[in-house]
Amino acid sequence: MKRRSPTAEDVARLAGVSRTTVSLVLNRVPDARISAETRQRVLEAAARLNYRPHAAARHLVRGRSEVIAFVMRQTPDQIFADAFLPEVLRGLGEVLREANWHLLIFPLSPDQPPEETTLLLQERRVDGMILSGPRFEDREWLERWGQETPVVLLGHLAGSSLPSVDVDNVQAAAMATRHLLQLGHQRIGLITNAPLSYTASYERWLGYRQALEEAGLPYDETLVACGTFTPASGAAAMERLLKLPSPPTAVFVASDVVAFGALQTIRRYGLRIPQDLALMGFDDVPLSAYLDPPLSTVRLPAQDLGREAGQLLLRWIQEGRPPTTTIRLATGLIIRQSCGAGGKS
Repeated sequence: MKRRSPTAEDVARLAGVSRTTVSLVLNRVPDARISAETRQRVLEAAARLNYRPHAAARHLVRGRSEVIAFVMRQTPDQIFADAFLPEVLRGLGEVLREANWHLLIFPLSPDQPPEETTLLLQERRVDGMILSGPRFEDREWLERWGQETPVVLLGHLAGSSLPSVDVDNVQAAAMATRHLLQLGHQRIGLITNAPLSYTASYERWLGYRQALEEAGLPYDETLVACGTFTPASGAAAMERLLKLPSPPTAVFVASDVVAFGALQTIRRYGLRIPQDLALMGFDDVPLSAYLDPPLSTVRLPAQDLGREAGQLLLRWIQEGRPPTTTIRLATGLIIRQSCGAGGKS
């Protein structure tokens, strides 16, 4: 015969208190006027019976789902190809585990209406949201969302009052382009990580352009090709650049994952890296150091980005007011063999 699971009533009977008191103690309800002695008695009774409160009941008592949504403005296929994302989620997951909260990953393709996210709020499935990879057109609906529930941006959206965590994409892209310029390249191509409607993509394009202007070189739009988060898009973009009457001698690819595809196209054209064409990536995903040749890139603190975003969101939820915080984390240039500078991984 199957043994009956312990109930809150069993804990109350053993501790000599009411069932309500058991609920208040085990669900850690703030401001509950319960003495330290009574609280200890309940905890000891629950431990003795190996009793844990039901998750749904706990959420009902606290008035929270204890779940946050991680919303990405990409298609599912693009998300699966994103080698940067797992490191971000690792940092975010550490913060949530420490707080006993849970994560819901919610892909929101560019062709989906953003109002689909409101169902998460209306059905009380989440207590807050982190939006990764905002686009310029997202500002209006994000501001509406933020009036009803906590929202933190993993990225930058000019003019938004929402708290955000990001890197200085303009400075980082300019740093990568300057390095190629210092190696003597005058004709430098750019493959974006995404369409320029994404704020991060636009800012990296802007940093590339600024570095060229600082060097006194004209901006040539024929040297710019658009990637869309995936290796396949990088392969197609690099092919377009290599078919130019005067191809670039170096290419800055604003995403390592997109650069993986670009590298394969360079090889397919029978060109050597870096002897015939220098290559620079962006993100420093773990696989980049193991390519042939290892990929020079801009290192982004992926885990710290996720960790800081999670801490900001939990602070807003727990304190009941938005933190007026914009966090910008440092980046660094990682020199390996693909750019021709002779660095080592």
